[in-house]
Amino acid sequence: MKKLRARDLGVPFEGITGEYNSITDVKGVEVGYSTIISDDISHSTNKNPIKIRTGVTAIFPRGKKKKFSPVYANWYSLNGNGEMTGTTWITESGFLESPIMLTNTNSVGIVLDSLLKWYVDIDWYKTDDWWYTYPVVGETFDGFLNDIYGFHIKEKHVLEAINNAASGSVREGNVGGGTGMMSFGFKGGTGTSSRVIQMKDNSYTVGAIVQSNFGIKKNLTIAGIPVGLELKNFESSVFNGPSTSRRQEGDGSIIVVIATDAPLLPHQLKRIAQRVTIGIGIVGGRGANGSGEIFMAFSTANEQAFDRSENTQVETISNDQMTPIFEATAQVVEESIINAIVAAETMEGVNGNKAFALPHDLLVNALQKYSRLNIK
Repeated sequence: MKKLRARDLGVPFEGITGEYNSITDVKGVEVGYSTIISDDISHSTNKNPIKIRTGVTAIFPRGKKKKFSPVYANWYSLNGNGEMTGTTWITESGFLESPIMLTNTNSVGIVLDSLLKWYVDIDWYKTDDWWYTYPVVGETFDGFLNDIYGFHIKEKHVLEAINNAASGSVREGNVGGGTGMMSFGFKGGTGTSSRVIQMKDNSYTVGAIVQSNFGIKKNLTIAGIPVGLELKNFESSVFNGPSTSRRQEGDGSIIVVIATDAPLLPHQLKRIAQRVTIGIGIVGGRGANGSGEIFMAFSTANEQAFDRSENTQVETISNDQMTPIFEATAQVVEESIINAIVAAETMEGVNGNKAFALPHDLLVNALQKYSRLNIK
């Protein structure tokens, strides 16, 4: 059964979406998942099953078949209490040379290693026998619901996410790296969105995918409505674990990946990555101390820009034309986060901890109360 998205509930958003309202509306981009939801008795010593609630997400800027095909890219961190590997070289070189992988905090190493092995197995570098690379792996912490110290992500899960990567519609909610995540006290996870913008004689697409695991409940804002305050009496999570007292509101993280086919250079993509913060602020993010908020932006244009030995010619739009792309970036981030929350389903995890889905009926009631329900 197809999951509902925010627009299906009547949440109003600005802008024109692409065909799938997904990051894959940017031609060439592929997304794949490995989702692990298991009550594993084999790892238990007291006959209580281990709750595994985690996964891996793979994002290919130009698809798997292109193999090594660098794209111009840049990144930005609103709050650095998190990790995204490979960013130092992206800053230095201006290129993203690998797919982007997303997972939980304790699985960054195995995901990075497994990706490198996959490079070797499929000849990612096209017969070049002298290469180096710094794979990009981002993380958010799913230890509230997942047995994160059990290290359940294995090489096979990384390969599953890679092999499943495809264009077209993208699943949301409790999938991939977002499987065990929470947002604004409710169940969170993976979400995506896109915008198509017309600039003079050209049409460009901007897409986003988020791994959303951040936010304080009282700050949750949807379509300008203080939904978190409206639902303040709704019990959105049950904390039973021994580490409950150490968890502070706002702890978590969010990873955002922005893709566009607009011809942008690395310094311009830095500007795009910075505008992710506006979309996060619209939904109520405040960059909490315990939240790693790290963003990557890349452009699929200028496919022949990377060359180790020859000069290349590239196209770019002027800075004076970038405001519509800034606006589209804020819009796709806002909608991606809300889509992640709307699609997520209630989940019980380790130590009896439970994260409840945002109740759709109460959200619709709030939209009606403030005359913000978009009735088609």
